[in-house]
Amino acid sequence: MIPLARLEEITDASGLAPRIEGMLPAGARARQLPVRTLLLGMMLALADGRPAHLTRVRRALAGLPEGEQRRLGVLADWKGGPHLLTYRQVEYTFALVTRALGKGQPDGLPPPQLQRACDGLLEASIPAEFKDASASLAVDWSDLESFSRPPPHGTSGCADPEASWGHRKNNLLRDEDELFFGYYLSDAVMVPDEQGPPVPELARRMTASSCRHDPVPAFTPVLTALPAGGIPLGDVLSDSGYSHRVPQNWASPLRTAGAALVQDLHPHDRGPKGTHQGAVIANGNLYCPCTPRPLLELAPLPRAATPAQAAGHDARTGEAARYKLSRLTADDADGYHRVRCPAAAGKVRCPLQPPSMRLERDRPEILQPPEHPQACCTQQTITVPPDVLAKTAQKHDYPSAAWRRSYARRSGAERGFATAKDPASNDITRGWCRLMGLAPLMLFTVTLLVVRNQRILTAWNARQEENQRRAAKGLPPKTRRRRRKTLTALTPAPP
Repeated sequence: MIPLARLEEITDASGLAPRIEGMLPAGARARQLPVRTLLLGMMLALADGRPAHLTRVRRALAGLPEGEQRRLGVLADWKGGPHLLTYRQVEYTFALVTRALGKGQPDGLPPPQLQRACDGLLEASIPAEFKDASASLAVDWSDLESFSRPPPHGTSGCADPEASWGHRKNNLLRDEDELFFGYYLSDAVMVPDEQGPPVPELARRMTASSCRHDPVPAFTPVLTALPAGGIPLGDVLSDSGYSHRVPQNWASPLRTAGAALVQDLHPHDRGPKGTHQGAVIANGNLYCPCTPRPLLELAPLPRAATPAQAAGHDARTGEAARYKLSRLTADDADGYHRVRCPAAAGKVRCPLQPPSMRLERDRPEILQPPEHPQACCTQQTITVPPDVLAKTAQKHDYPSAAWRRSYARRSGAERGFATAKDPASNDITRGWCRLMGLAPLMLFTVTLLVVRNQRILTAWNARQEENQRRAAKGLPPKTRRRRRKTLTALTPAPP
């Protein structure tokens, strides 16, 4: 159970309660239930593994000690004597909050005031010692079903008009997706920086949007607003569902905000995709026009690859890097940079660059240079505008070993959703929240992520203490790898 004092610290640090109170209309008499107590009740209910029902919120508040009830307003003195908070009062206050944070004309996207409330509450759940521990984020989206029944075929009317049909993975052997009715939930989870210390995988930002809207451009403004709040953007790790989007909806705004993209490329974006001044555009880089075609069509290493296959794959990606045009300058204010021929950089031998022919023969050699060389071969440098590699350029060469090691951190986003959908704690499948509309769902989802962060911190602190005890005894840290027993190990040896 998460201590009430810790939840109060988070609520007060976010500054959300007084801000919402200032948005609510003044009634004929004072409300017994303040917004601060309502937020605490929502977190207490979810911290106890209860579903996101207002009846559970009221029950969690009523289960506090009498002194805490009086302090928080759950138990108040009325003319007729002590009055315990009722369900109708919880429902009334929650309706006022969602009406103040929602839109007058709902369209399936969160309004700015609702998104700021969620951002502030999540940021307050991260302890001060971890706020600057890492600038890397792993992002992903998942399904968030509405409790409403879908509209009948051929109609659009239902109890949740903001919800819509969406696709999700079915986790079966076949690759087909299945339909669900509700919203897309996007999440950004803290992961360690490259060569940085380990950090707890805390949810730092989230948003939700109707399935009629693309979740990627709906989440992009949430991430690009981080630098304005004093939070620098480092590595942003995403799968091909993000990199395959239009650059103006994902890659370009994040680069402008200072992020370094580490992303998987969609199969349609891999390999040679045209030329720029004679140089071949492939996998987010420019390559010599005489680069062997198999090196330009390298795919990521399969998950079940053997060490020998991994070594061979890394050797081929290293060979492809020799043909890559070398960058000379960083991006300027407009996103332009300059590159030069790999032979001029001393990475390959080419007759069109006579000084390169004096290099050692361990470098690749261009045996048949182009008959009519273009600018990439004749000029000392060429300028690369930002729109040439806007969609596929990233921090590491794709799919090199450095990219593979860096991209492995993206599994933190998968673990983030796994803990939020854990039936042993809070399972956000259909029915966990029976309130409909984007504002109620986002409020309950962000409080669930706040509670989830506290569980992650508790496990993290316990693990660090255990490692310190083992280190004091001269023992190595306890491994978390699961050991599987094979059929061979279970089969008795023959006599």
